[in-house]
Amino acid sequence: MKILFLLTVCLSSTGAFQFMKNWKMPVHDPYEEAVKDKFGDKKLAILTGASSGLGRKTAMALLRTGEYHVIGAVRDLDKMEAVAEVDGFDLENFTPMYCELNSFESVRSFCENVEEFRMSKPIDRLICNAGVYQPSLEHAKWSLDNHEQTMQINFLSHFLMISTMMKSMMESPDPRVIMVGSVTGNDNTVGGGGVYPIADLHELEGLKQGFKNPIEMADGYGFIGAKAYKDSKLCLMMMANFLHTKYNKLTGISFASMYPGCIAESPLFREKRPWFRKYFPIFMKFITGGYVGEHEAGQRLFQVAHDPRCSKSGVYWSWNGGPREGRGVEAIEKGGQISGGGGAGGGWDSIFENDQSGKVLDVETALNLFKYSTDITGAEWPDLKAITSPCPTLNVISAVTKGMVQREELKRMRELGRPGIVLERPKISKRKKAVMVADRVVGGVLSNTVGRVARFAGRRVLGEIPEEAKTGSFQITESASANLEALEKDQQLLEEELEGKFSVEKNSVPVLDSEDEALFKEIFEDERSEKPSVGEIKKLSSKFE
Repeated sequence: MKILFLLTVCLSSTGAFQFMKNWKMPVHDPYEEAVKDKFGDKKLAILTGASSGLGRKTAMALLRTGEYHVIGAVRDLDKMEAVAEVDGFDLENFTPMYCELNSFESVRSFCENVEEFRMSKPIDRLICNAGVYQPSLEHAKWSLDNHEQTMQINFLSHFLMISTMMKSMMESPDPRVIMVGSVTGNDNTVGGGGVYPIADLHELEGLKQGFKNPIEMADGYGFIGAKAYKDSKLCLMMMANFLHTKYNKLTGISFASMYPGCIAESPLFREKRPWFRKYFPIFMKFITGGYVGEHEAGQRLFQVAHDPRCSKSGVYWSWNGGPREGRGVEAIEKGGQISGGGGAGGGWDSIFENDQSGKVLDVETALNLFKYSTDITGAEWPDLKAITSPCPTLNVISAVTKGMVQREELKRMRELGRPGIVLERPKISKRKKAVMVADRVVGGVLSNTVGRVARFAGRRVLGEIPEEAKTGSFQITESASANLEALEKDQQLLEEELEGKFSVEKNSVPVLDSEDEALFKEIFEDERSEKPSVGEIKKLSSKFE
């Protein structure tokens, strides 16, 4: 008895069912044993661009935890194999797969291979890291799909990949989609807003028109290599926010972007002039303090993928202060917290949710970006709807509440009307008015003659209707019946108002004026003679007795 009492108290508390918030209906999984043998308890992470730069260091950091099986999406499998051997990757938990982001067909093929490889294992992390930077190009390069190469590789192919992988991520207890943004896409910083050209999508006219050759830029204007890169990063950051708003609560997937800092020695700058590649790292390291080495940048991207604090969705992650590496005594004295450019530096504990510019937060442009990108890539997004309660009691309460609200709303509409709004009376022709009145009269006559006779004959032949047949097993109370009748009456009034059968004005003119009445009498001269008298009805009824 005491146990029952304690159980009742626990269930009556507010958080009694919190332990069931992640509960899912058990299902039979034919791959359960195979998945356990292949992955164990490890999380499954997909990382694009894993063979060099930031992606290479991030893959290494993920594997060293022993908590992840990493799929490296790369375009050069031979290079990836060499890198994995040099860096000492745990090959049992690392699987390289071919993926050419320059081709939508290749992206789809990669996603199909992942589906086959994972069996029923959910995808826990999708890290959109790969990118190209071609600032020295004088003219646009075109992808295999005939789109400008930088935008397709950096944004559009990742957009397609996310849409395809989403269903496979929804079963994960902590799914995260991470997009590598850039300070150059955030024009509220010196690096993003103070260096020409500036990232700006304008009205997305280029994407709206299909973004096919010869359209070179997302905004529809002429090609500038550096701007193409910055625009692609702006698109990634905007899309992280948009997908958070659209899908986070329905799927549980976290969508976030991050800026790891300026990796001045990154392969991204391989197309820059030799003097730039030599002096730019020195400038960033000793002048601006915004320099970040590949190893530290990889640790930051790894942190966003691994740190429990970074499971928050709709965030642009950055780090306070300057880098921890390469600053000598100065870095040691200040613990690495040296002011950097664009929130570039800082260690594990200095991560914070950075502010985003008005362009990144532009909801209307983000919506159009989603729509145009879906058309260009042929992406198919999950058709998700808000979860509704299957509880019958709640459904009944909802129906009753809806009826009460509707009744009160009808009452308000009738009593208060529409002050200041003059409604035009519906125009009804003379002939239509006459037909309406005739229909009403004929219906009344038939109901009082033929209808009464038929009902009387039915009672004589079949007998009285049993009371049980009228009430059934469920006894409706008088109050419930009255409420139902009132609701039906209110609904009828609403329909009449919508059909324009009465006016909101108090002194409205009757539907039939004297001219209408004269027209009706002309059509139906013998109206009164057709109505049977009470005596005739009694005489007719006596024939059936």
